[in-house]
Amino acid sequence: MAEFLEMAKDWFLGLGEQYGVNPLIFGSIYVGAIPFFTLSLGWLVKNYRKGKNIAIPALSTTFFFISAYLYLIVAGKNVPWWVYGVVVLLVAGGAYSTVKKIRSRVSDSESEGTGSFEFDSVVIGGGAAGLTASGICANFGAKTMMIEKHKLGGDCTWTGCVPSKVLLKAGKVAQQVRDAGKYGLIDGEPKIDFKKVIKHVDDIRKEVYEDADRPEIFEDMGIVVVEGEASFLNAHTIEIKLPDGEKRKVTSRFFFIAAGGSAFVPPIEGIDTVDYLTNDSLFEVEDLPEELLIIGGGPIGTEMSQAFTNLGSKVTVIDMAEEIMMNDDPELTDILFEELKRQGVNYELGASVKSVSQNNGKVSVHIEVDGKEKTVAGDKLLMATGRKPNLAGLGLDEAGVEYTKKGITINNSCRTNKKNIYAIGDIASKYQFTHMSEHMAKIATSRAMLKIPMKMDLKHITWATFTSPEIAHVGATEKELNEKGEKFEVYRFPYSKIDRAITEGESVGMIKIFAKKFSGKILGASVVGAHAGEFISEYAVAMKNGVSLRNIADTIHPYPSWGLGARRAADQWYIRNQSAGTVKWIKRIFGYKGEIPDYSDPDRVV
Repeated sequence: MAEFLEMAKDWFLGLGEQYGVNPLIFGSIYVGAIPFFTLSLGWLVKNYRKGKNIAIPALSTTFFFISAYLYLIVAGKNVPWWVYGVVVLLVAGGAYSTVKKIRSRVSDSESEGTGSFEFDSVVIGGGAAGLTASGICANFGAKTMMIEKHKLGGDCTWTGCVPSKVLLKAGKVAQQVRDAGKYGLIDGEPKIDFKKVIKHVDDIRKEVYEDADRPEIFEDMGIVVVEGEASFLNAHTIEIKLPDGEKRKVTSRFFFIAAGGSAFVPPIEGIDTVDYLTNDSLFEVEDLPEELLIIGGGPIGTEMSQAFTNLGSKVTVIDMAEEIMMNDDPELTDILFEELKRQGVNYELGASVKSVSQNNGKVSVHIEVDGKEKTVAGDKLLMATGRKPNLAGLGLDEAGVEYTKKGITINNSCRTNKKNIYAIGDIASKYQFTHMSEHMAKIATSRAMLKIPMKMDLKHITWATFTSPEIAHVGATEKELNEKGEKFEVYRFPYSKIDRAITEGESVGMIKIFAKKFSGKILGASVVGAHAGEFISEYAVAMKNGVSLRNIADTIHPYPSWGLGARRAADQWYIRNQSAGTVKWIKRIFGYKGEIPDYSDPDRVV
């Protein structure tokens, strides 16, 4: 034993002479890697036993096992061939065993089916989530089918984001004509041909479809695009009902359910007797309503109330809540609310809808406000009362997929209780945004096709409502932070201090940031005002990458840009962290003779 230890000692001390490396560094790496190797090995065994992904723990274990020898190879000289051989064998063996394990897990997950599938992936739904998922799967080399019962593009292209923003823009231009005097021009009343406006909306929808959503675009990627209605027969088989009535059975390794959502209409008394509109039918109306009633003060109702008011309709919004936009910051929604009222939108808030009726082409909504009943009448009624998942007809029970009336049940990787079936987009998320649908598609496809254990980023979800002014948010709300007992500071910066906002006559607005006092770490942000959606994007990038208010304040932004407002708001972190005591010491040290600023107002803006 003593002879062996002496030989090991001689070998260790001779490393410098033999291989030109520092034996202390080699030894430190060798010994230092032992606990990390042990932890990685434990992680590998734990994941293996639980049937979880073992690729990353296997790579970690291998790396720490050979770390000292890697140092020998990189820093040394005259390294014998057997060292290279050992390292190559370890890496190759680890890679082989990892791939073998992954393939065996794939086979296990497919054991419910026939074992041989027509497709690698089938995507049910051709909206934002489905289009993204199909494209990613095809780019991974998977044989992919995408099934859509209507037109590709989904709600976003045809009945949601695109047409609503075109209509909002038309209304904004009309309002700018009325407000031309603000810019030193002559006010006027725009002449509005609503049929032309709606044709313009449809032209833009078709342009977006032709540019990004046409079947040919995806077929060129190798995706099989099918028009029809899909329904599960089991976890690996669906039946597609084609437009001609024929039926086709298809098997697949993986399924991505992206069937989306549709307008939810509550069971109000008399609703079945009324010719009401939803976002599905609103953009097909050819005549401008003289009086438009909107039930719902959320994003859809709020956007459309402004668009139709600006285009010349008399609009009344009815909601049971006391405020509009209940998911946004109440301080900022108050700013939006006052601006919308100034522009002409009428409100009946805190109103309980008792019934609706229709007579001689007029729609009446019977409501109760503060215990008093009243009736509001108009020639059109828009139901903007939320969304519901499109669960019907999918055969989820046959596939054994769990769901509730709120949508398909998924984990943080968008996987259902069936290992080979994922659900993405509005059918599985309370965050019914196009950008969230795309995010979920990326997570699900990466998890399914590459076995990368990705999870949804639920901490940095952004949303925006594109009224004038816009309102947007990212991260935690002030209410959520207070409920958690989180210690934070609120930094406000008004649009009236953003020079670009002043020059463009859009100085109504506020930036509001929630951040840690000393570190400046951003916990959440809300913005109301022009380009709020762009402002919130900067804060989203900052939060995702750990960029603090100090970092933003120290970053040069061009003047006079809108983005400079984000930096000016971040400057308030510096202002808030100053104190009279600190400035007194600075004066004493450097012998300055000026006055000390007034720090008595904690909410002062500089």
